[in-house]
Amino acid sequence: MKARAFAYVRPRTLKEAHAAFDAAQGDASFISGGQSLVPALAMRLQAPQLLVDLAGLDQLRGVRLEGETLRIGALTRHAETLTEPLIRRHAPLLAAAAPFVAHPAIRNRGTLGGSVALADPASEFPAMMLAMGAQMEISGPEGLRRVPADEYFQDLYQTAIAPGEILIALHVPAAGSSHCWAFDELARRRGDYAMVGGGMMAERAGDGLRGVRIALFSVGPTPVRARRAEAVLEGRAPDAAAIAEAQRALDGDIDPMDDAEIPASLRRHLARVLLGRLLAKLEAPQ
Repeated sequence: MKARAFAYVRPRTLKEAHAAFDAAQGDASFISGGQSLVPALAMRLQAPQLLVDLAGLDQLRGVRLEGETLRIGALTRHAETLTEPLIRRHAPLLAAAAPFVAHPAIRNRGTLGGSVALADPASEFPAMMLAMGAQMEISGPEGLRRVPADEYFQDLYQTAIAPGEILIALHVPAAGSSHCWAFDELARRRGDYAMVGGGMMAERAGDGLRGVRIALFSVGPTPVRARRAEAVLEGRAPDAAAIAEAQRALDGDIDPMDDAEIPASLRRHLARVLLGRLLAKLEAPQ
């Protein structure tokens, strides 16, 4: 199939981008890397009359440290999360997840903001925003606002972004010397969507952990915080007893659905296996 005919505009400012969307009376789509939108256009799953290309907006570019927060522009490409020194140092969970995202050709074009805005529940980066406790900076006709990751993901492909709003940056608490992290996923082949995946962040507090955040993907309609498992681990060393208890608690955190390829019982089992791997990785030097 081919995409429906559409008009195209490349604004120079956020104000121009919002004006273009309004002029189309909502029959418009924003595009950045296009790795999700272009296939949807080709299959006519989306058929807007106007494409608003965000690639020329400087407000969506750049990575910089602002106090104890790392601001990552939404147009940052997947591949840059592997090479950008500030991301590797202050948001290492993103760098750990990046090699698992699709394939090099997609990572070279896809943008971090595009992935988080789409909020595919089987994608790595949205879940890592949840694990890191990031905030999403969103631009709308009324100005800028920030939404915590815990409030941002609402339902299947539904986020706190309202029609006509633009995700412009991701604000991630900067990891320090006391932080530890781990990422892993279980997939049939490298580059395939994961059967289950996840990442976690925590701080070392003596022999124990504090501020534990665990986020899983491919286990529901949105990325999922494993809050019961987090509570089990808070203040404890990730030894065999704590890991086993956290794995049991995980059953109360996730409610995967059966599908044609993977029954819910298998996803639950794989999630427990994955959690054990994440906690084992925390023991290794990062």
